[in-house]
Amino acid sequence: MASSTVTVVVQSRGKPIKKLPKEVQLATNASTQELYDQLAEASGYSVHRLRVTKAADRAVVPNSKDSTVEGNGLSDKTVLHVKDLGPQINWRTVFIIEYLGPLLIPALVLYPFRPYVYFNFDAIPEPSDTQRLVCALLTVHFLKREYETVCVHRFSNATMPASNIVKNSGHYWILAGCNIAYWVFRPDAAAAALRISPALLYGGLALFVFGEIANFNTHLVLRDLRRPGTTERGIPSGFGFSAVTCPNYFFEVVSWVGVYLVSGLSWSVLFFIVVAAAQMALWAQKKERRYRKEFGDKYKRKRSVMIPGLI
Repeated sequence: MASSTVTVVVQSRGKPIKKLPKEVQLATNASTQELYDQLAEASGYSVHRLRVTKAADRAVVPNSKDSTVEGNGLSDKTVLHVKDLGPQINWRTVFIIEYLGPLLIPALVLYPFRPYVYFNFDAIPEPSDTQRLVCALLTVHFLKREYETVCVHRFSNATMPASNIVKNSGHYWILAGCNIAYWVFRPDAAAAALRISPALLYGGLALFVFGEIANFNTHLVLRDLRRPGTTERGIPSGFGFSAVTCPNYFFEVVSWVGVYLVSGLSWSVLFFIVVAAAQMALWAQKKERRYRKEFGDKYKRKRSVMIPGLI
């Protein structure tokens, strides 16, 4: 049986979109992705910078091949608002840029820029073995992050507003890059001592290695829950998932506690851990709520979302 067609009314919301058509004709069984494609082609804008909502209730019309015109309640003469979200940037590119700063800054501060960063010291000794080790740990951590960004992660959203890149990068470039590097690599830092406590050194290394491997394993599990090119997810299971909602965040904290111990208990590393853990806890709580809503009784609810027995 042939599908009927509807003609929806299209209006700009906010900043006017010059070439936006006044009406769009669609089959009732067409996907809403086709609506976005028509609007993008007519306006000359990337489909990712457009957001379509129904004027009546401001409900978002998703850009999805699995969502239909009829299923979203779009009928003849339905008024749609189209908002220009502004220039967009690919999420994968965002993460690459975010992690690039703390990947490069520690080595630059410790080696070529050392005389200029610590110019106010009368004598600037060579970096200690511990400082070199901390630099190596930071490099390994963020190289892993970059690898996961390129080869492991699958992103639900294709893009984000390009204007957000500065704000998103600040956390890593300033707190994990400049902040840690400056204070841990100072000539008078605890890590500059010839030797630190073996308990801190070997305990920290053990936590770092365990945290990095366990975190990587969790990311592989999460990747395999989503088929390439889709946003559908399964219920995660495996090492760590029976204890908390987001074991990847827990193992991330474990890894950073390892860096904190090796650094000689530097306050700058601890400060980064606290800020990062607070943000990850919010993300974990949000994910727990989403799992409960999405999977219902199939999902085993967690009391702790990130750190067993605490958060």
